[in-house]
Parts: sequence; structure tokens; C-alpha cells
Amino acid sequence: MSAHVISGKEVASNIREQIKEEVKTLDVTPGLAVILVGDNPASRSYVKGKEKASYEVGIHSELKELPSDVSEKELLDLVEHYNHESSIHGILVQLPLPDHISEKKVIEHIVPEKDVDGFHPINIGRMMTGKEAFLPCTPYGILKMLEFKDIQTEGKHAVVIGRSNIVGKPVGQLLLNENATVTYCHSRTADLSAYTSKADILIAAAGKAEFIDASHVKEGAVVIDVGMNRKENGKLCGDVDFESVKEKASYITPVPGGVGPMTITMLLYNTLQSAKKRAERV
Repeated sequence: MSAHVISGKEVASNIREQIKEEVKTLDVTPGLAVILVGDNPASRSYVKGKEKASYEVGIHSELKELPSDVSEKELLDLVEHYNHESSIHGILVQLPLPDHISEKKVIEHIVPEKDVDGFHPINIGRMMTGKEAFLPCTPYGILKMLEFKDIQTEGKHAVVIGRSNIVGKPVGQLLLNENATVTYCHSRTADLSAYTSKADILIAAAGKAEFIDASHVKEGAVVIDVGMNRKENGKLCGDVDFESVKEKASYITPVPGGVGPMTITMLLYNTLQSAKKRAERV
């Protein structure tokens, strides 16, 4: 029997409707500042998606575009401006940045209470210790998808393929916080299938097109595909060979339409939470 498909569009739509209704109850309009450096087509497309989604739920979105040769100081000065701007509750600097700008320095310059991407070391540290924090959007979205389908994580063996700071490391930590047993695999892991074939929950976030097939997957496993790749024919695909794995898994996410819509949704959710927290402090 084919796996149940977890539609990120459906889960995202459900959460966005909740955000929209909650925004209406606030005395303040949540504000999100997005900074785009250069003219990377993928980044521009993603930023436009954020603008559209913000508008739909009633969040004010302010886009600042900078040329690719902007100095690091100019970018940091703009971040500092938004740090002090009371109408802005979330700051997002679209990555990647040009080579002459330190991503680490820029991320650390955003005040933690406006770090709605969840990348500031203080938020990462709070997440690691199980304290309240802004959580990285894609990993947080994955947890929401599992929750939406009532998929139990406690006591389950979760295997994460990938160790990036954006997805791999934080999603493993969030699953650990939910009492899963977590194994990390990566490009240096020997005999990958020895680990993946024991996973109750398999998270593929390595960025290699369709390299996980049915031979890597345990019967009845939950498979979450975070990959976003292009085949030679230009079609989008994930890290998982969907057609073969869906015959073995119990649940599976598609690409596109799986994890992708959740990333922007959780960014909006974090911006809303930031606005609510600021209202409590005022």
C-alpha cells in the first residue's frame, strides 16, 4: 500500500489561517523586514513568496534591496536600524550573501528578540537547552507537519541525513527535545543504509537528488524530504526517490509541496510571536 502523503501546502494553509485570525486580534501590526543583497534569482523568488504570504495573513512586510557590492558595514548599519525600529518585529537577511560579507557577523548582529529565522547563537543555545526560543523555520515546520498528522516522535528512532546549521543539526535537536532517539548521518558516514534502514523517522536533508531509494528505508517508516534539487530535465525533485519509497513508507512528503511551504509559514509564525512578546513588554 502506498504511503500517506503529507501535504505541506495543507499544513501551511491551516497554520496561516490561524496566524491571520490572531493578527486581527492584536493592537499592533506585526512587521517583518527582509533584506536582499544582490540579484540571485532563487533568493528573489523566495523573498517575493515571503512578501505575498505576509500580505495574506496581515503582516507588514518591508523589503530592502541592496546591490551585491554593498559593504559589510552598510549592511550591518541597516540591520542596526531595524534592531531599533519599533514597527519591525522580525528581521531576515536572505542568505547566501556575497563572499566579502560575513554571514556569521550579520546573523549575530540581529538582536535575538527579532531573530525570526532562529539562527542567532542565543536562540540556538536556548533551543539546545530546551528553553523558549525562536526556532529555525524549516526544522520547526517539520515538527509541525509530524504534529499535524499525529505522528509520535517520543521513543522513536529518528535518522537525520545532513548536518547543516540551517536544517540538519537543529531538526535533530528538536526531535531530541521531543524524546526521540536521534542519529546523524552525513557525507562521511560509512554504510549509510545500515543507519537509515533502522529509522522510524527519516529526515533527508543532504541536497543530493533522489539518492535515497527504497533500499535505504524501513518498512512503515515516516520519510521527510527536505531536499530541493533539479533534474537534468529541469524538474524539481527532492533527496528521496519518491516513487520507489512511497511503496514502503507509511508517510512521505512530496517535492515540491512538502516541507517548502512550511518554511515561510513558520517565519510568519515567529514574527507574530515576536510582535506579541513586544506588546507584553510595552
